[in-house]
Amino acid sequence: MEPPAPPSERTIVNAVLIAAVVGLKYLLPLLLIPFPFFAGWGNFVLDSVDGDLLIPLGLSDPVYQLIDKSADYVTYVGMVVAAWRWPVRRAVIAFFVLRTIGQALFFITGNEIVFFLFPNFLEPLFLVYATILFFKRGDAPAFFARHAVLIWVLVIAYKLQDEFITHVANVDRSELISRLFGG
Repeated sequence: MEPPAPPSERTIVNAVLIAAVVGLKYLLPLLLIPFPFFAGWGNFVLDSVDGDLLIPLGLSDPVYQLIDKSADYVTYVGMVVAAWRWPVRRAVIAFFVLRTIGQALFFITGNEIVFFLFPNFLEPLFLVYATILFFKRGDAPAFFARHAVLIWVLVIAYKLQDEFITHVANVDRSELISRLFGG
């Protein structure tokens, strides 16, 4: 019996790229604490494209979903820690609890509809406040208070449509954007 063939160069490169992207998904949340603006937006971008990178590299969809959801939870914990002294701390904690219930139900049932029923308002609220804090510094709490109604409407509207498109309609955004631009 012949020994198994060594992995091809492409297989090794793909494995290294998968490890790098997955590593970033777990390391970026740690940077939320000292750098909420940059790490928050970097994590948002990575989370938006990671599936389009990892699955073509050979990661199976079920494995990707488990990695993605567990890395998301690490991100949520990092957001709570980073926001602990922010005036929106109570909302951040409440949204963390809401999404934790959704995460737990997803891991128990495997049904992604729970993400629409337990939306991730935490991430957009965190990104909005981190952005305000980055640009307004000490004036961030007053700025947020002056624009609270608009901010809450945008956070809720954005996230509800996002959860619906992603987890109820199951529309692949990359394919949708490609079709919109004639790809």
